[in-house]
Amino acid sequence: MFGEDSDKDRYLITYADLITLLLGLFIILYSVSNIDSGKYSKMISTVGDVFGNGNKVIKIESNILPSVNNQQDALKTKLIKLIDKYNYKNSIRLDENARGITIHILENILFTSGKANLNAGSKEVLNRLAVLLKELPNDIRIEGHTDNVPIHNSIFLSNWHLSVTRALNTAYYLINNGGLSADKISVVGFSKYRPIENNNSKAGRANNRRVDIVIIRRNKNENNILPIWRN
Repeated sequence: MFGEDSDKDRYLITYADLITLLLGLFIILYSVSNIDSGKYSKMISTVGDVFGNGNKVIKIESNILPSVNNQQDALKTKLIKLIDKYNYKNSIRLDENARGITIHILENILFTSGKANLNAGSKEVLNRLAVLLKELPNDIRIEGHTDNVPIHNSIFLSNWHLSVTRALNTAYYLINNGGLSADKISVVGFSKYRPIENNNSKAGRANNRRVDIVIIRRNKNENNILPIWRN
């Protein structure tokens, strides 16, 4: 681009090289903006090699990292306190996986066996959960589950019907009485096909008859407390 005999413009070659390297650095930083500290250290070390500073790693201050984990832990802490305070340990369980935080509510606290109408006591439980849930920006999915014992009567033709109706009734209550936004609620029935325990025992079947409230993880760019992690 520049003649080698043009001394007055020679600095522009070095300047152009520096700009190119800086551009590459910013592209790398942008592409790994969600990395953990381990990945960050490796990246900085690699970039440092280019600039002759490979043995030094810049430390990340904790106050500039996303506060997702703290907020997520705070939610779990509130749920655990609620379960302990009202002695729901035998009826409500918490689980966390790639989808989000799941609140397993067993049949014995919500419904009479084989029925889908909410018990009087269940409404008290849902009201308490709704106080926490309605403040969340996350989408919430209500899932109905049954054991593997077939059901067929004048109301429910199968466990599919029972699981969906239970999820619907739970969702409607949370919306109409708990103050949750309807546009954030979805409903699904899984029948017997998503057990959390073996159906070979009475206790296992009892734990499989449940309604799950799933607090869905979402993209952190949507300013949610539970960002999604995709495989």
